[in-house]
Amino acid sequence: MNKSEFVESVAAKADLSKADAGKAVDAVLEAVTDALKSGDQVTLVGFGTFLVRRREARQGRNPRTREIMEIPASNVPSFKAGKALKDSVN
Repeated sequence: MNKSEFVESVAAKADLSKADAGKAVDAVLEAVTDALKSGDQVTLVGFGTFLVRRREARQGRNPRTREIMEIPASNVPSFKAGKALKDSVN
């Protein structure tokens, strides 16, 4: 499912116009992004938790030249599914 299909699904389930559903989806995604940027985590009970994890620096290998290179440390967004979501998928 891509974003436009997701917006259509939200519009149908919430009885909204596609434009309003698109604004709502964009607002939710922006709110989650802003929270992660500021170092917070977003917990939606029953759905899951969005958080930022620290990935330490490490050595990697360039597959083309086989040369060893240093990969810098970085922050990566992560999602941990909640129990209700796991149960509904299984």
